[in-house]
Amino acid sequence: MKRPLNRLTALGLSLLLTLALALPALPVRADEPQAALTVLFTHDTHDHFYPDAADVGGYGRLYTALKNARAESAHPTITVDAGDFSMGSLFQTVYSTDAPELRVLGAMGYDVVTLGNHEFDYRPQGLVDMLTAAKESGEALPQIVQANYRTPKDPVAPGIQALMEAFENYPVTDYTVIQREGMKIAVFGIMGVDSDECAPMSGMVLEPVAEAARRVVAEIKEKENPTFIICLSHTGTEDGKGEDYELAKAVDGIDLIISGHTHSTLTEPIEVNNTLIVSCGPYTQNLGSVTITSEGGYTDYTLTPLDAAVPYDPEIDALAQSFKAEVDENYLSQFGFGYDQVLAVAHQDFTIAQTGDLIGEAYMAAVKELEGENYDPIAFAVTPDGVIRGRIRQGEVTTSQAFDILSLGSGADGSPGYPLVSVYLTGRDLKNAFEVDASVSLIMSAAELFGAGSHWTYNPNRMFLDKVTDCKITTPGIAGAIDDNKLYRVVADLYSGQMLSTVKGKSMGLLSITPRDENGNEVTNFETRILHDAQGRELKAWQAFASYLQVAGNDLAPGPVSKTVAPSWNPVKLLIPMGMPTLVVLLAVILLIALVVLIVYLIRTRKARRARRAAKKEGK
Repeated sequence: MKRPLNRLTALGLSLLLTLALALPALPVRADEPQAALTVLFTHDTHDHFYPDAADVGGYGRLYTALKNARAESAHPTITVDAGDFSMGSLFQTVYSTDAPELRVLGAMGYDVVTLGNHEFDYRPQGLVDMLTAAKESGEALPQIVQANYRTPKDPVAPGIQALMEAFENYPVTDYTVIQREGMKIAVFGIMGVDSDECAPMSGMVLEPVAEAARRVVAEIKEKENPTFIICLSHTGTEDGKGEDYELAKAVDGIDLIISGHTHSTLTEPIEVNNTLIVSCGPYTQNLGSVTITSEGGYTDYTLTPLDAAVPYDPEIDALAQSFKAEVDENYLSQFGFGYDQVLAVAHQDFTIAQTGDLIGEAYMAAVKELEGENYDPIAFAVTPDGVIRGRIRQGEVTTSQAFDILSLGSGADGSPGYPLVSVYLTGRDLKNAFEVDASVSLIMSAAELFGAGSHWTYNPNRMFLDKVTDCKITTPGIAGAIDDNKLYRVVADLYSGQMLSTVKGKSMGLLSITPRDENGNEVTNFETRILHDAQGRELKAWQAFASYLQVAGNDLAPGPVSKTVAPSWNPVKLLIPMGMPTLVVLLAVILLIALVVLIVYLIRTRKARRARRAAKKEGK
């Protein structure tokens, strides 16, 4: 006869049975494989269908590298871009009509992209036309995500309503979710503060970056239960810090930030607040690849150089050729140039400075030819570093290469390329411009100036905002010392002209430049200062440069330099000539020394008085 179970034994068996039934539902993390995803990424590709003058990059090589990376990856892959996929070559001239950028990204299998500041270069209507042309092509296109740059400053401004509709029709969304082998990958897009400042014609209001990111991450977590959250950020990093570093530090829950805008190349990811930040460099120089895991961190990070060792994909080459024919027929023909036309032969590589000074010479020559007998001499034709997108290389210089160097923007007429504008500065403001180059460019490289018609010398060891020791006009007919109160003519591209008046803010209010007309009145609408040719067309900066190269022909060589850098620690050269900043600091130092001497004197006097009183008391 079997012995009956006592109550304790029965209870124990019941608990074991309950636990056994529950075990299949419990995760056994030690044996469970972790999710892993390979993210293939680019940013700031800037219309680089073909390799540059140094034979680096090109979409054809990029596609070859993408196909190889996808085939070789042990994990599921997605392909993304962090903005500024347009504006950087002659292909941008058919941006509004043919949308070559989105169509080639679609052909290469990109899943998601975000918008950068240069996607707004042709103003709201240009972006409308591009999105519409892309959609109407019927081809495969990447999803566009943008979370904090879709609110108009003025809802009734030209093109804004059409842009809102184009965003809805494409569509452009805060985020999207990609499914890969059971994983849900949420991807959202962000525009940065500096990016917004670099898009003065966008018509958009920037929602604060961290605030927008927190909002979108919270929504993704609530609605999507994602495996990974990825941010395509057109915000940037600089020297391991920058806006994307601050974004990662401020917002929890982002696994990966693809960091565009600053053209950075990170040889290793930046890790902050459990977020990885990666950048692969601009202009299709590299293909970036990072493998992230659901445990956090990464298992692989690779930058694949797109040099001559990578073959050019024939499918992308055929697509590029079709767009190139459109460029020749619909844009270049009106200027009398051809895409592959050789304009000049350079016998050496030019530096950025030599290229910038040559551009200044080209501006002066173009305006002089345009105005003929009515030419008003130019005291300074300025080209900031920020608008120079490349440099002249040894060998043949073609129309496309010339355009690449000055490829940014559009004019009031909406056509590609910034036009030249003519304004006037007082001698004092002109000197301030040279000081911007000498001082402000140390903390903001885009502010470095080159050009023609003037020359300045500076000592980088001198006081901040008082580094320029000498400056003069070199233009024939008006050459000589600069009169602070006289008006001098300055020529620049439209964007650079608009930036002149921002110097006060960039120099913390210590420098001021006020563009004026020939009568001394302040210029607020720079489009009224655009120069036009005999046919009434805007005189484009790149057009002036290309024409100048064509005249130089086989004898292209660097011209006169615009500035001389003369470092010295000689005390006299550090102080003389003495500008206001040095004078103020020197006076402050003298006052401080005088105050210290006075305090010491008073202390010693007080001690002496106490000693005399003590001596008198002892004498009694």
